[in-house]
Amino acid sequence: MPPRTRTPTPAPIRILIADDNPVIRAGLAALLSPHPDLRVIAQATNGGDALALTRRHRPDVVLLDVRLPGVDGISALPHLVQLAAVLMLTSSREPDVVRETLLLGANGYLLHGEFTPEDLTRAVRDVHEGRPHFTPTAASVVLAELRRRGSSQAQRIVAQSSERAPNHTNFGLSSREVEVMDLIASGMTNQQIAATCFISEKTVKNHINRIFAKLQSASRSEAIARWLGTIRSGAVGHG
Repeated sequence: MPPRTRTPTPAPIRILIADDNPVIRAGLAALLSPHPDLRVIAQATNGGDALALTRRHRPDVVLLDVRLPGVDGISALPHLVQLAAVLMLTSSREPDVVRETLLLGANGYLLHGEFTPEDLTRAVRDVHEGRPHFTPTAASVVLAELRRRGSSQAQRIVAQSSERAPNHTNFGLSSREVEVMDLIASGMTNQQIAATCFISEKTVKNHINRIFAKLQSASRSEAIARWLGTIRSGAVGHG
């Protein structure tokens, strides 16, 4: 018999934990260490140390708190996302904070008290593979904030363009397509929309293709211009 070929074991996901609370750092490390595909390689107490250690050790995923002494998590985030996937892991639930971390490139947002050990390990694996991951409150906060701001912006534009857009319609979009289009108009990327709606990026792209066809638009900017120039009234379909 020919010798059996052994499949090589994938390298573990290398993780850096950045939190100024030693109890939280120790607890996270303890939750992750039993899993052979996850390895904590470094720990930092502030954003400056997190950046220095990330440059030195090249982790795959950084678990980052928002409130850190010295250089805080938000200040360090734009630099860290150039080197690794970043998963915010914090107690900060303010809408502006959640939204800012997404715009700066965070791959996910977990709120303390809202995830189990299994949720944590799944989130680390998800962001390592390019799939965003959010706990419910973070996703709800982002969606509510974007809807509020998007609605205000739409109303301002409509007031200025009523003569150019006399027919008020939703262009035949389904309820899900309306939701996705609102997020597009608010400036979200496909990845951020996927995380907010708890769907895959492929599904987001499929929705966008249908939206563009219904809005007779060839680009994101054209679709946004048509969408925000019209008040959507009446019931929408189901999808």
